[in-house]
Amino acid sequence: MKPSLQQSFGQCVRALRQAQGLTQVEFSEKCGFYQTYLSRIENGQANPTLNAMEVIAVGLGLTVFELFERVRDVAQVQPAKG
Repeated sequence: MKPSLQQSFGQCVRALRQAQGLTQVEFSEKCGFYQTYLSRIENGQANPTLNAMEVIAVGLGLTVFELFERVRDVAQVQPAKG
């Protein structure tokens, strides 16, 4: 079973954040989010708004479209957790 879009989005955000050497605290401050909200997004437990997705993308140095291309790639490669 494939991971949900929400799970794939979170996995992608976590991987991109870690690749930039940012902690959850650092990245959440950069985005203006609470760290707990970012954690819930990364764990696939929160459903971010389009505005939140744009803030995340910009924080990662991407456009929303580039971010979703990365999410698509993660969704195609990652097996579902179960």
